[in-house]
Amino acid sequence: MDVTAGSAVVTGGASGLGLATARRLVEKGVPTVLVDLPTSAGADVAAGLGGGTRFAAADVTDPDAVAAAVAAADELAPLRTLVHCAGRGGAMRVVDKEGRPGSLEFYESIVRVNLIGTFNVLSQAAARMAAHEPVEGERGVCVLTASVAAWEGQIGQLPYASAKAGIVGLTLVAARDLASKLIRVVTIAPGTFDTPILARLPENVRESLGQMVPHPRRLGVPDEFARLALAVVDNPMLNGETIRLDGAIRMQPK
Repeated sequence: MDVTAGSAVVTGGASGLGLATARRLVEKGVPTVLVDLPTSAGADVAAGLGGGTRFAAADVTDPDAVAAAVAAADELAPLRTLVHCAGRGGAMRVVDKEGRPGSLEFYESIVRVNLIGTFNVLSQAAARMAAHEPVEGERGVCVLTASVAAWEGQIGQLPYASAKAGIVGLTLVAARDLASKLIRVVTIAPGTFDTPILARLPENVRESLGQMVPHPRRLGVPDEFARLALAVVDNPMLNGETIRLDGAIRMQPK
């Protein structure tokens, strides 16, 4: 589908993978709405991108806030593209250092943002897309974000890996479900990328993470994610698939 055929929503758009994707979309002239937390720099980022880019403050687990965000995109042009990058990390173990059960509350909070939030954003965006007339046989494309942790979660990534595996699991089912509405669903599973989360780590740790990648031996660049996201939108035969974007890395237990 031609990405310029309508508007786009990018969650997590204030930084990292989402910002890189939004920048690519705006450069192509796509009316874009950035969705991020009210505490983010989303408004300033949207203003800096120009091109009429809007910011919609929302927690991705809030149905009303996400519905308002996709409606804002529809006001610019029929919503055709979703790139869902919003998520969060968090470390925990099944049994903590004192021998107590891991926190169910913490586990649930990470799964809620990453997995429940993905379903919420996907369903809200797809409902909007389904109401539009098809363009070249398609109504829209939804690009989700998982992680290589879905397969090789490291010790301490318990809730994060669970949620990302859930996203991989829902991808094909959602694609089959939405096929009758001419909406595609594809997931990208990044490896180690140079995002604000990794930016908090010491340089030697970041360098070590980059050296774990077989080729290219470095951290991924957010724009590489953005380029793949737009390629997914462009290719009508990509559907129901999870694509690893990881330089052939296979994560070790720790």
